Amino acid sequence: MKVLVVDDNKIMTSILRMMIEKKNHQVITANDGEDGYAAYLQFRPDMVLTDIQMPRKNGFELVTKIRKHNPSVMAVYMTGDPGRFLSRLKEEQYNHQVDYICKPFSAAELSLMLSKHQHWT
Repeated sequence: MKVLVVDDNKIMTSILRMMIEKKNHQVITANDGEDGYAAYLQFRPDMVLTDIQMPRKNGFELVTKIRKHNPSVMAVYMTGDPGRFLSRLKEEQYNHQVDYICKPFSAAELSLMLSKHQHWT
């Protein structure tokens, strides 16, 4: 599976890359929504793992723009403040192939999320 990881925290993207590559997936990273969109166009991943709050384009804006190319793209949102975004996340889950994971999360939680959604691709 090909995974795009987008987070404005460069340490987080590096850690996530290593964790996901250990599961034998291809990974590319970006540090904001604009760079994430450009990376999507080049890489065409099966899954987009994105932070919600980022500069230049937030995670929701990024995934909305990606859906113009691939309406069924699998998106997993990361957030440290799920309550703030819960209604939008529920709406996304109702309408699209979407999930979310709360920061901080463990390697086991990430692994479970990847294996759960690997079957959607």
